[in-house]
Amino acid sequence: MGAFEVVVGRPDVRLRPFVDRYVGYRERAELPLVRREAAGAFVVLILGWGAPLDVVDPRCAERGAYRVDSFVAGTFDAYCVTRTIGVGIGVELLLAPLAARRILGVPLGEFANRAVAVERFPGGWLDRLRCRLAETPDWPGRFRLLDGAVAARLAAAEPVDPRLTWAWRRLAGSAGRVGVGALAEELGWSRRHLATVFRREVGLPPKTTARLLRFAGAHAALTGDRPVGEGAPAGTAELAVRYGYYDQSHLIREFREFAGATPASLAGSHSSNPG
Repeated sequence: MGAFEVVVGRPDVRLRPFVDRYVGYRERAELPLVRREAAGAFVVLILGWGAPLDVVDPRCAERGAYRVDSFVAGTFDAYCVTRTIGVGIGVELLLAPLAARRILGVPLGEFANRAVAVERFPGGWLDRLRCRLAETPDWPGRFRLLDGAVAARLAAAEPVDPRLTWAWRRLAGSAGRVGVGALAEELGWSRRHLATVFRREVGLPPKTTARLLRFAGAHAALTGDRPVGEGAPAGTAELAVRYGYYDQSHLIREFREFAGATPASLAGSHSSNPG
């Protein structure tokens, strides 16, 4: 048995190009709670002050974080598993890679496919922010505190190379359907240079990033997080066509790799990583 409470906060309008929303939560798990978290071309920042949890990459135990209440999970090219018991309280931010690069002040290549406790980030600012959030008595106050912290980080950060910003927007705007060769040609970069820059700054190569962006659309369509005006697909065949997969088998393979489950098993469920 357990209970899950969510409070959603909208950042200051000036911050919304970087942070879509703050998700405050309080969850009680009387028995061990295990979840699969889908892969994604985004960064997850959890600032919590309740029961600790484990974040495990089934492919490599050393990539995980254990007994933590606050962590950063970089861009991941496979699903991971979380485990907890007790009462967890905190706030979640889902950050696009280049926004995370500026806010965190660290190239995402340094923690791609890893979950890292906030205490390990330079300067200790994330850990201090977590403590201030825990001391703040209500969600509106916590969200205002986050606004101030995010704004300060952005003001102090070096801007991202505008060519990389353009490349990310081009890739994300096409839901990953732009070919890597075409993207490199439009930028005037070699494919190798494009891959090097993406690995360093985004954490994953552009081809993998494109696959994850396409998967994100298909995953959202199945879990009810699809864009307004976009109807639910009738089945896996329509889903495959809509999101540019070769066929149903291709779609199913991608879901097994990125979500650890088939589309059929996820249909009608809700994502634990709201985008």
